[in-house]
Amino acid sequence: MHRAVVGRLTGGRGPLTPSAARAPADGPAPGEGTRGRAPYAPAAEGPDPASRPPAETERIGFLLIPQFSMMAFMSATEPLRVANRLAGEALYAWTVVSPDGEAVVSSSGLTVMADGPLEAARELPTLFVVAGFEPDDHAAPPLLAGLRRMARRGAAMGALDTGAWLLARAGLLDDARVTLHWEAAPAFRETFPDIEVSQDLYELDGRRITCAGGTAAMDMMLDMIAARHGQDLAVAVARQFIQDGMRARSVRQKGRFPAMRGRPDRRLTAALELMQRELDRPLSPAEIAEAAALSVRQLERLFRERLGESPAAAHLRLRLERARELLRQTDLRVLEVATATGFSSGASFARAYRSAFGEAPRNDRREPDLPRA
Repeated sequence: MHRAVVGRLTGGRGPLTPSAARAPADGPAPGEGTRGRAPYAPAAEGPDPASRPPAETERIGFLLIPQFSMMAFMSATEPLRVANRLAGEALYAWTVVSPDGEAVVSSSGLTVMADGPLEAARELPTLFVVAGFEPDDHAAPPLLAGLRRMARRGAAMGALDTGAWLLARAGLLDDARVTLHWEAAPAFRETFPDIEVSQDLYELDGRRITCAGGTAAMDMMLDMIAARHGQDLAVAVARQFIQDGMRARSVRQKGRFPAMRGRPDRRLTAALELMQRELDRPLSPAEIAEAAALSVRQLERLFRERLGESPAAAHLRLRLERARELLRQTDLRVLEVATATGFSSGASFARAYRSAFGEAPRNDRREPDLPRA
């Protein structure tokens, strides 16, 4: 039996109470002022340790949505625990809430006890929504209203993995640049076309903090620790996790990059990045070759040597994989999916799809075969 119960993860200080929070009584309305005073400056802009006043415990809430990513959740909370231990004081305290105050089962089957419902975190200055599979299934009006109330009180609203989906449904990302897990990004772009989505590991945009999930949550937390308490502490925390350091937030998610044979090649990477950006139309060999600073013949040779396929085949596969994501994660019609991935007709799309996946597009509306961590 792989399901286990994880105890209350509150940083050793018990559930947080409204009186312990530092959030202002009012704040911007949903969709307004998300680029206001940032809760975290980038690490390079953090204060000098010598001039920093005695640390005040920073209180953070984590809202766990059913089927949330345990990897993202633990990657966010463990750096806080280690920062407290290395500093010898409670720099951080955190609490766990759920939509109804009950225990929450993660995508891995592990269960985490909640300290209470979302309302119990209403006065906290920072809240992260931690989600995973099918976040839209949990976008209930009471939950979205609760998120909007926290934002109006001035809380910094964050999201791990697909948590950005719920913040978007609540109208809290209208003028923010956001990121989320690469597998969910295509459906998110189709559903929220006016929201700017990046492929970076995490985004600190005003009072909106979003992260791709997985181990990127650790990089984000290390950056936040460095901004508050100095680079030395952040590096010491990273070393406790056998990490050489932290990746910059501008590092891009690899997504569906094929496995390369041999050492990384910047020319191949440039070609693949262009393909990832342009999944709504076919690319000519000349366009791809120009991005890689190669001739068409050199490009063909490089792809066959390093990936075992032609540039055209690689780009077609990426487009079809995006189409599969859209079919499984949105309610777009098959023809709309075909258009969004650069096919000139439903018939040509159906032929290519059946050749790649062994079934017609209309029959392939289910969860991905390989779940995320």
